[in-house]
Amino acid sequence: MTHVISAAVAKTPPLKIVIVGAVAGGASAAARARRLSEDSEILLIERGHEPSFANCGMPYYIGGEIAHREKLLVAPVQLLRERLKLDVRTRHECLSIDRARKTVRILEVDTGKEYVETYDRLILSPGAAPLRPPLPGVNLPRVHTLRNLSDADRLLAASKAGGRAVVVGGGFIGIEMVENLLRRGIKTTLLERNPQVLTPWDPEMVSAFAETLRDRGVDLRLGEEVTAFGELPCGISVETSAGDVLEADFVVLAIGVRPEDDLARAAGLAVAARGGIVTNPRMQTSDPDIYAVGDAVEVRHVVTKETTRIPLAGPANRQGRIAADACFGRTSTFRGVQGTAIVGLFDHTAAMTGLSEKACRAAGIAHEKIYVHPAHHAGYYPGAERISLKLVFDPQDGRVLGAQAVGGAGIDKRIDVIAMALQAGMTVFDLEEAELCYAPQFGSAKDPVNMAGFVAAGVVRGDQPIVHADQIEELVTAGAYVLDVRTPAEFARGAIPAAINIPMEELRARLQELPRERAIIAYCQVGMRGYLATRVLLQSGFDKVRNLSGGYTTYRQKFAAPMLVSPAAR
Repeated sequence: MTHVISAAVAKTPPLKIVIVGAVAGGASAAARARRLSEDSEILLIERGHEPSFANCGMPYYIGGEIAHREKLLVAPVQLLRERLKLDVRTRHECLSIDRARKTVRILEVDTGKEYVETYDRLILSPGAAPLRPPLPGVNLPRVHTLRNLSDADRLLAASKAGGRAVVVGGGFIGIEMVENLLRRGIKTTLLERNPQVLTPWDPEMVSAFAETLRDRGVDLRLGEEVTAFGELPCGISVETSAGDVLEADFVVLAIGVRPEDDLARAAGLAVAARGGIVTNPRMQTSDPDIYAVGDAVEVRHVVTKETTRIPLAGPANRQGRIAADACFGRTSTFRGVQGTAIVGLFDHTAAMTGLSEKACRAAGIAHEKIYVHPAHHAGYYPGAERISLKLVFDPQDGRVLGAQAVGGAGIDKRIDVIAMALQAGMTVFDLEEAELCYAPQFGSAKDPVNMAGFVAAGVVRGDQPIVHADQIEELVTAGAYVLDVRTPAEFARGAIPAAINIPMEELRARLQELPRERAIIAYCQVGMRGYLATRVLLQSGFDKVRNLSGGYTTYRQKFAAPMLVSPAAR
């Protein structure tokens, strides 16, 4: 965003601004417009009952964590009218736009009355609608989606009645709904057509989420999808691609959203082929007097520079402010999105920013990755919890491309730091040097962000040649020697098949046992001792040595279960 700094506030000519759709983007645009112009006429048109509510909090209202509905009302109608002098019209829907006359046709939903309003500037914030695939029975009353407070009220009533539920989709909303249904004591099945939950993440990073769901009693069905719904006397049936028929009291569809771009499309505004209103960095559409913000717009990805759609509340709020600025001639611009997101499941947290490894592969972007598993604060201070952090970066110059972290405490802090580094175009060498807060109850002198920087920078410099868990089988088949440098007790609890155990403390005295002509893969529990072993071996004349990034911890995450030591390896 480009900032305008001035000692005096310039008087802006009054405008009539009509904003279609409230919640995050539209409400932010309205509030910003009022702050910029006290004399402008600002109409906020919202077809729902509430203009500004915390839609991200709705699953927790359904689950009872948020006890009072009014807590979800970020800015009630009366507050917007009295404090900001906005003309807020709830239960009103924009039917069409006449760009030539600069008018909008509006329906008063409860009365059926239609009328026309003129505008000087029009801001579209229609959002995105939950997907309802064209399946038999998908419109049955017991099949719910979650978009607004009315949806939340219906799901709250259904969940209070107890019983059984099927959640379709293992993304953000699906995971949060499962958690909150479990809090209500509802026996829950989760169907996800992909082989993992939380598909924006790389699979090894969220394997613990799948384990937690199963441990909590969820019937988790990966690689399985709904084929039809049917009405039962006291419930609903769910037919799946596996040939099963599940019975439930209600269903929650959480399979994604589609941008509500029909109004823009009908008005002749530019809309992307795969959906999403096309805007420039000032959030201006193909009509210079019409702007669009929020989940309905196409955006540019900070890393790939390609257009995409990532429906998140933070970008929507920023876009609303920028559109209001642009209405009054300010030079604010939207930098783009990088997909910074976080989700929780009981005591587990997963967060990410930028590109995943999967996304890099799909886009053909050269990349390398490393894993670290440090504690979220000093290990000697009580309560330290492990973080698993994956950093994706350019193998040539070390530019940060993305990061993912899972664990308990401290996940948000680390991903937020890396998100800022990514937005600033920083490298892994900058992460090495980052000066972050340290006291034993909050962090470590070498923060997990620093640790990720140290390891990644070592890879780029060539000090630490690495190998990854998904490469081991192929390398072993080609004759690689797998060296486990953990203690015998750790080794006995589980190891990579065919590994030979020589503890790090004995390695220097037992170098003669290692084959100099073969490639050697060294590993430990999290990567540190494997790195030390790699350095010892490289400086002792072994020239084909690599460290397993993230050690046995990442290996287990990758394959989702411990691998027992084979008898031959003992």
